[in-house]
Amino acid sequence: MGREIKFSLVFRDMWQSAGKYQPRVDQLVRIAPVIIKMGCFDRVETNGGGFEQVNLLYGENPNISVREWTKPFHEAGIQTHMLDRALNGLRMSPCAKDLRQLFYKVKKAQGTDITRIFCGLNDPRNVIPSIGYAKEAGMIAQAALCITHSPLHTVEYYVNLAKQFIDAGADEICLKDMAGIGRPVTLGQIVAGIKAIKPDIVVEYHSHSGPGFSVASILEVCKNGCDYVDVAMSPLSWGTGHADVIAVQEMLKDAGFKVKEINMEAYMEARTMIQEMMDDFLGYYCPSLNRIDNSLLVKPGLPGGMMGSLMTDLEDNLASLNKWKAKNGQEPLTTDQLLVKLFDEVAYVWPKVGYPCLVTPFSQYVKNLALMNVIQMEKGKERWSMIADTIWDMILGKAGQLPGPVDPELVALAKSQGREFLTTDPQANYPDCLDEFRAKMKENGWELGQDDEELFEYAMHPSQYEAYKSGKAKADFEADLAKRKAEKNAPAAAAMPSTITVSLGGQTYRLEVAYGDTAPATGSAAAAAPAPAGAGEDIPAPISGKFFLTNGNSESPKKVGDSVKRGDTLCYIEAMKTYNAICADFDGVITEICCKNGDSVDEDDVILKIARNS
Repeated sequence: MGREIKFSLVFRDMWQSAGKYQPRVDQLVRIAPVIIKMGCFDRVETNGGGFEQVNLLYGENPNISVREWTKPFHEAGIQTHMLDRALNGLRMSPCAKDLRQLFYKVKKAQGTDITRIFCGLNDPRNVIPSIGYAKEAGMIAQAALCITHSPLHTVEYYVNLAKQFIDAGADEICLKDMAGIGRPVTLGQIVAGIKAIKPDIVVEYHSHSGPGFSVASILEVCKNGCDYVDVAMSPLSWGTGHADVIAVQEMLKDAGFKVKEINMEAYMEARTMIQEMMDDFLGYYCPSLNRIDNSLLVKPGLPGGMMGSLMTDLEDNLASLNKWKAKNGQEPLTTDQLLVKLFDEVAYVWPKVGYPCLVTPFSQYVKNLALMNVIQMEKGKERWSMIADTIWDMILGKAGQLPGPVDPELVALAKSQGREFLTTDPQANYPDCLDEFRAKMKENGWELGQDDEELFEYAMHPSQYEAYKSGKAKADFEADLAKRKAEKNAPAAAAMPSTITVSLGGQTYRLEVAYGDTAPATGSAAAAAPAPAGAGEDIPAPISGKFFLTNGNSESPKKVGDSVKRGDTLCYIEAMKTYNAICADFDGVITEICCKNGDSVDEDDVILKIARNS
């Protein structure tokens, strides 16, 4: 019998790669003993990445979830691991140093053994501090190489990167093939190169199956010294997810490796439970296209973990775009047509923004930039006409060094807007923040929590945490779920109007309409705000999303009566995990703000009114 290969069940990523949400804590605790009973896993990915934001979005405390979820695995001697984003911690935007340090202390105290640290830019300045913070907290620091396929990302590039992480104290190395586009032989050569540097370093391979390379890649990395392989299980294996443990186990057995046997009775029990979770509510957020392999993904290289939310986002953007097309006498696009246009535009945009690895948050940034380009060009506007500030931060080097040069066209655009390129340490751009959040929690009468975990949660996810504490997050989620269930159960209702406009006493109101027993969604701009009145020009939302007056605590919100200059930021629309600044097109005075923070808006909804200066 040959060398042993061990399996890690990427339970969190299975769900993130399939759709938008994660199971509730009661579901997680119920399935944990069955996963343990399967007997084939030495590790389980329990949390990290989007896991905690998702909990907050439907009104559940993620700190309780992590503690309850990791406990049974610890008792069974199975290691738990999580995914973290280095400079970004558990969110899309960069974190302060004191928050990053608290992050690892909290996660260790909650029961997470291993942290998989990655930076989408593969910038050692972002990863190496997290290696130190994790080890100081007593966690196993697994440094990830974000795998992609470009002229810059060679075997030598990755082996040299691994050496820097090993020299900095990384306990393990992960090949994070998040889009599954790593070529099998190349991946094997990378593993061999790492093992040549340090033969006893633990190497784990993570891949998504969508493009079709994953099983061949698993075999190649194992032949070259890989120790752990990430796998999934039915009904969430394959597609934009991961290879199924059954297929991987049989393949490796045939190749002469030692692998653990699978308790198939437990496998089928767990499979049934996962399907029940999907039938309960999670399946309403799992687009069918994510359940199939698609070699079209080789070209754009978009990661499996993002495809879960991408297809849901695409539905909303397609509806908004087609509404505009209908208004302007144009033929609508199908989902497939928009998807192909998006994939082609990602392939066009990616080298122009310096070949960042397409993994969170940079995959979202590149995808969002490409999608905005497609939408704007479909409307006859220029490419690059809408670039969010966070995307500019990536282009300008604020979050780290891009692997390649930025296209001269974008360099010129940045200079024309007075934007500067940065080469400083990314952490220096984000000052400490915990004292500020402690003061806010005291003001609100909120407890810091066991091991300061509530402080951590608030500082890591401010807007989501506030929505969770107020109950708005749960109400919005339940309204959205009720809407999806109603649409599935009564497809014909989708063709009926969801809003109507009425006039009362000279004031115009837009009202949401519900059919049957379904209550209208609450918290949307349509229900909350009257249509604009008074002097001034309408400022419509250029995209669908959630309305916010500010993007962070350092900004002061605009208010009625404020004077604005052309180019001033008026507000933000959060769409596809990115805050998009809405800027004034002319000088004037704000006469009306038509939405409240957190309101959902559709494209072309009026969000403000501004009286133009004469």
